[in-house]
This record gives sequence, C-alpha cells and structure tokens, in this order.
Amino acid sequence: METQVYNFSNIRFADLQKMVSIRPKRNLTKFEEWFSFDYPLSDEEISLLEKLIEKHALMLPAYQEEDLKMKFLSPIFNQVDFFTSDFHEWYEPHFSGKVNGYELKGFVNFMVAKGFDVPEKPYFFIQEFKPSIPDKNPEYQLLAEMLVAIEKNQTSIFRGGYIIGQLWKFVILEKIAENQFEYFVSEAFDSLKIKDLKQIYVNLQAVKLIYCQD
Repeated sequence: METQVYNFSNIRFADLQKMVSIRPKRNLTKFEEWFSFDYPLSDEEISLLEKLIEKHALMLPAYQEEDLKMKFLSPIFNQVDFFTSDFHEWYEPHFSGKVNGYELKGFVNFMVAKGFDVPEKPYFFIQEFKPSIPDKNPEYQLLAEMLVAIEKNQTSIFRGGYIIGQLWKFVILEKIAENQFEYFVSEAFDSLKIKDLKQIYVNLQAVKLIYCQD
C-alpha cells in the first residue's frame, strides 16, 4: 500500500485526525513553568526590544513573511542567541518524518535543533504567517511538525509557537497514550506592546536554557 504524503504547508486538522487521535484542550496552567522562567532582562536587551517596536510599529502589520523575519524577528532570535555547541537555529530547513504510517514533510520557518549540516534532533519550532493567506493555518502546520518531532525524539512533549503578524501564541503538544495527543495554546502576546514583547523574549530564553536539552 502506497504511503500517503502530506505537506506541512497544506495540512488540515482533518488530515491530522486521520493519523492520530488529537484534540485541543484549554489549560493555561500548562504554561506556568515555561512563562514564569526567572530571566532578568539586561538594559541592553530592553533597549533592543523598545527600539524594534519604535522602528517597526507602523509597518509591521503590512510586512510580508520575509520582511517580518529579517527586520523584526531575526534581531530578537540573534539576541536570544540559540547558537551553541550543542544546538542552533535553522531558517527554512527541510524537515520530514512519519506519523503512524503517514509521511509528513516540508519547510519549517524557524527551528532550534541539534545537528551540524542538517537538523537532526528538533527542540522547538516557530511558524509565521500573514492573516490574509487563504486556507493556511499556522497552528495546524505547527502541530504536524510537532507530531513528527515527538516521534523522532521518542518523547511525550514538544513546544513551539506561531506568529500571525504582530501576535504570538505558544503551543504545547503532549502524547498521552499510543496515537493519542492533546495540545494547549497560550493566550496571544502582542509583540508591539513592550510588556508582551519582554514576555515573548523571556519565553524564548526559557526554551534555550531549559527545554533544548536531551
């Protein structure tokens, strides 16, 4: 029997439900450990975030994905500095794997993973989209990537996030039994509000310092 292949960019929730039992759950306490990470921002970091908002506030809602990535997101990711001897960030890497006999593949907007010339062990994904793109859902694309990561890593939990314009949401996917998954989506953070952008930055530091571990 020929293996069914799905591309991350076109995935629907109904497609995911063919592969596994998966359902959303609302439980914001799932994010408490992650979002309460004790990371004191330096004056340099706060200044960077304030300048990004001041510089891009008017144009950011109109940015295409590449503009958003290079002008606003990359400075944040570079300041977090995911580049270590054990793992680093990847932009638009090809990623693929099988989930319950189905093949999923495509390009990931942003990945933190172990590896040298190709990502080998993923730790974190971010997808970004424009709200105007029809028939595209970054949440479902992210979930598909996270399902593959859980199978590859042989773990029961994975974290990621997605961005629509200036709004960020973080996601936790948990494997609760064989082929059974639950996922949790955080409240939205507005990256053009300094309080929210500071929290986004702390959340990314928590990914680097806590969750990018074997």
